[in-house]
Amino acid sequence: MKSHVSYFGALGLAVLTIAISGCYTVTSRPGGGFAVASKPHFEQQQDFYLWGLVGESHIDTKTVCSGKKPTQMQSQTTLLDGLLTVVTLGIYAPHTAKVWCE
Repeated sequence: MKSHVSYFGALGLAVLTIAISGCYTVTSRPGGGFAVASKPHFEQQQDFYLWGLVGESHIDTKTVCSGKKPTQMQSQTTLLDGLLTVVTLGIYAPHTAKVWCE
């Protein structure tokens, strides 16, 4: 019976850890309106550390969009980003940056 308790305790802890790390998305649309659901023109994992508190990311939208106007920008913690954060105990906490162009 004790082994079942420790199994469910470990499973509960794993689920809680993943839930706390959670995925999130922040979307910015310069022109307003509804979010674009198509495939982005640019997508790249950005390096952050200490639960995302340390690190910076700068993306040159003029270069990414080849001079066209960016229509949407997004910073997201994907499932993979969250798992990497959990596995490294928050030491490495990547975010994924996405850009959509006209």
